Amino acid sequence: MTEALEQTGRNARLIGQGIPEDFLVSAAVAEFKGPDIFGVVRFAQVNMELARIEASFSGVSPGKHGWSINEFGDLTKGAASTGKVFNPTNQGTEQEPLGDLGTLDVDEKGDAFFSGTKRKLRVADLIGRSVVLFGTEDKSDEGLTAAVIARSAGVGENYKKICTCDGTIIWESSNNDFVASKV
Repeated sequence: MTEALEQTGRNARLIGQGIPEDFLVSAAVAEFKGPDIFGVVRFAQVNMELARIEASFSGVSPGKHGWSINEFGDLTKGAASTGKVFNPTNQGTEQEPLGDLGTLDVDEKGDAFFSGTKRKLRVADLIGRSVVLFGTEDKSDEGLTAAVIARSAGVGENYKKICTCDGTIIWESSNNDFVASKV
């Protein structure tokens, strides 16, 4: 679908286009809200064996930084209380845990962007865990910052209403609000 939209000459980014009946949770998000490092990481279930990950960060020191999905969403001690890199039984290896997201290249302005996929990653298994950004490529230190992964509505999964103060519904979205592409 993204390719068809991009053939029209426009940039396209579809996140969470799963059908709720097909996936327990089809989209999730982790938001980094400062005070120094800001960012967002979005996860979308493409199919039962593949998740799409898109991330953007600002305020990070230039250079290479490791990042991962960690076991816990406990931020009481910042990234230090998030546990080890997430590695469910039979999904990854000790050398390359499933939650290892690799390395981010941060530019001289402190910005980093990532867009890619991860096999065997199920978004439903990530809710309540955390994304951790490390000070170097090495993921053995406690980490610079972390954010909890929360469920997020995918495209067409978060219907809206516009109401008056007395509760009268003026407009309510429905499946008819989503028009099929003619491309």
